[in-house]
Amino acid sequence: MRHIHLDPLGGVAGDMFVAALLDAFPDQRVGALAAAAALSGAACRLVPHHDGTLSGAMLEVDAGPGGHTQHGHHHHEHGNRHAHVHWSDIRARIAASDLPAAAREHAIGIFRVLAEAEARVHGVAVDDVAFHEVGAADSVADIVAAAWVIAAISPASWSIAALPLGSGLVRTAHGMMPVPAPATALLLEGFATVDDGVGGERVTPTGAAILKHLAPAASRRAGVLTQSGFGFGTRRLPGLSNCLRVLVFEATESAVPSGHRELAVVSFEVDDQSGEELAAGIDRLRAMEGVHDGVQMAAFGKKSRLAVHVQVLAAPAHLDEVVAGCFRETTTIGLRTHMVQGRALRRRFEDVEVEGQSVRVKLVERPGGMTGKAEADHVLPLATQAARARVRRAAEQKAVP
Repeated sequence: MRHIHLDPLGGVAGDMFVAALLDAFPDQRVGALAAAAALSGAACRLVPHHDGTLSGAMLEVDAGPGGHTQHGHHHHEHGNRHAHVHWSDIRARIAASDLPAAAREHAIGIFRVLAEAEARVHGVAVDDVAFHEVGAADSVADIVAAAWVIAAISPASWSIAALPLGSGLVRTAHGMMPVPAPATALLLEGFATVDDGVGGERVTPTGAAILKHLAPAASRRAGVLTQSGFGFGTRRLPGLSNCLRVLVFEATESAVPSGHRELAVVSFEVDDQSGEELAAGIDRLRAMEGVHDGVQMAAFGKKSRLAVHVQVLAAPAHLDEVVAGCFRETTTIGLRTHMVQGRALRRRFEDVEVEGQSVRVKLVERPGGMTGKAEADHVLPLATQAARARVRRAAEQKAVP
């Protein structure tokens, strides 16, 4: 089971992400670069690079006459030279391409989260978003190449170290913007960050969109380190290599502790569904394959209206089906997903007999010793609360002497 960890020493940009992965997985270079060139109409090359300290690869995209050759980190600085390209046009172009299905889905997914962030920043409908920098050939190439290699290597999980946000101002097609740019800041909500004292734009919108799409965990997973790669940007950072490093791990049975697991978290708020209907919907979600649990709690939403916060825990492999289930069983029109690492104590079940009643007891290996809890459903036939409590206590004592 493959796990990839991202180490953003210099930061994250789309081309740095592609270069780092292709440096680590050289067998994917031909396919990724060909796909990027076909969709962007630009010549794409992966070239060796050495900054005097570290060596790796750099992605070059030549947009041809009137374009430019782009190696690295500053997508924004070239924004005023680019024509506007609508998100709906980019989506249609990718959907009609001959990319493998998984690569198409990743490319559209990355562009979608970017379009949603731009729509929020500029107060327009998502389909009306007109990209400036990211609609240009170089960034189409970045995203398509990223989508290709993500689909090709298909790791089971991703993680990333704290991101350097940078500081200062960056020139964009909309004028001077603070760093991180507004769309980038939206996309990076929920990510751990660090101030390493080096200013400028350290995470580009394209890089942030890739991260948002991948939803990497904050902690690196244990495993056997099998390979690594470095992807460079062109900007020179003081005392720091401007690169993104990828570390590739293969998990082994001994490297994944029992009781530890990756979890997908789906959360949203509902303020227009009756309590009875919502309870029934959450019960149906709990019954879905891959769902570990669903909880609800009171929350205050827009205009201080009382709402219900819902959180569903699911196996990552079933995330898409669970998201569809949340939309089907509740009235929410938007939700959030992210990956976490769950940790649980070892547990098992034991059936014991008390007063002629078979009672199932959950036994848990706690640091202070074994504890037991009788299942409430198994004593429901008893007539009184006192009888149910007595039988449960007796069952627990019998299971855990």
